[in-house]
Amino acid sequence: MGNVLGPVLDLHRPLRREEPLTNPGSFDELHRKCKEVFPQQMEGVKLIINKALSSHFQTFPMLVGDIDSGGSLNAQVLHLVAERIRTKAVFQTQQARFVTWQFDGELRGDDYTATLTLGNPDVLSQSVIVVAHFLQSVTSRLVLGGEMVYHRRPGEEGAIVTLAGKYTALKWVATLNIGYGGAHASYYHRANEQVQVGVELEANTRLQDTTFAFGYQLNLPKANMVFRGLLDSNWCVGGVLEKKLPPLPVTLALGAFLNHWKNRFHCGFSVIVG
Repeated sequence: MGNVLGPVLDLHRPLRREEPLTNPGSFDELHRKCKEVFPQQMEGVKLIINKALSSHFQTFPMLVGDIDSGGSLNAQVLHLVAERIRTKAVFQTQQARFVTWQFDGELRGDDYTATLTLGNPDVLSQSVIVVAHFLQSVTSRLVLGGEMVYHRRPGEEGAIVTLAGKYTALKWVATLNIGYGGAHASYYHRANEQVQVGVELEANTRLQDTTFAFGYQLNLPKANMVFRGLLDSNWCVGGVLEKKLPPLPVTLALGAFLNHWKNRFHCGFSVIVG
């Protein structure tokens, strides 16, 4: 006779619970974890004031924008239509001429995100750019998806498909976009509470160009300071030092960047309030 107690004894083994799937976020944010390690280039003096109007302000259209001394405008209008549906309109001008205008619609499910973008639509010249994104959480750590870009203008029409994947471990994140137009890969690693590093590789088949960049972030919590630095294949080096001034809600940032090939140096200083 077989052991009839076998199945009963198996019931006493601890059951492995699968982690619930979460929303994968936006397609444009796939490489965000790595990009946050790199310093943002600064030039000149800038004052930034962040002010939260209310906790219910997100239910109404919100305008975010900036304008430089030359009159060029970069503005975004954000609106939360429903709990899972978001819309965005982007406008960019070069002095008094419009150069970019696009409209986005995003649907966020429990374990997926779908986005449709309409860029620079022109009925008279019959030109338009349509971008579709889709991301799906396959497991609690793996996200897969893709992008399709369709463009049309007089005498030219075509589409490009790109596949994407991201794997998130306990201390590192690896992301890859690959398609006919090229590839974009990034790797983020958190060594400890003070040190974070990131590596980014971009290859463009149309321009026959490949770039490589290494970035790092050093956190000094006792000194209320954060330093970010970078080095890329174009022999550009740079860094940004941020210093918080508690109890005031003020952050000072000083950055410097040097491009050895172009023999160009620029620096900047900013004050962030809020």
